[in-house]
Amino acid sequence: MVNTDIALKEVMTIEGSLGAALVDVNSGLALGTLGGGKEFDLNAAAAGNTDVVRAKYRTMEMLGIAGTVEDILITLSGQYHLIRPLGSRSGSGLFLYLVLDRKRSNLAMARRQLEQVEGRLEV
Repeated sequence: MVNTDIALKEVMTIEGSLGAALVDVNSGLALGTLGGGKEFDLNAAAAGNTDVVRAKYRTMEMLGIAGTVEDILITLSGQYHLIRPLGSRSGSGLFLYLVLDRKRSNLAMARRQLEQVEGRLEV
């Protein structure tokens, strides 16, 4: 098991990573961030993507769709934004958020590695 800081460091080793955060769905606050920078505010992105996660859950409820969200992918012209709600009991109400450089990343590998980090994360 790894803590938030170690998990974010592991996420940032994923090829093409530009930034990562662990985010509380209820408050929209990032519990930890790594990467980003002046041109990319991870705290603002975490808050904005909280609305995306909430909207997906509301839509699933309205449609009567059972199950869980494994991940949400937002594809931009130069980036991938990957949102992975945590499935463990200790991580309920949280999601991992990863920003990837589209030219330098392998999306399938990034999804797999993010899933592995989630499995080891102890919150």
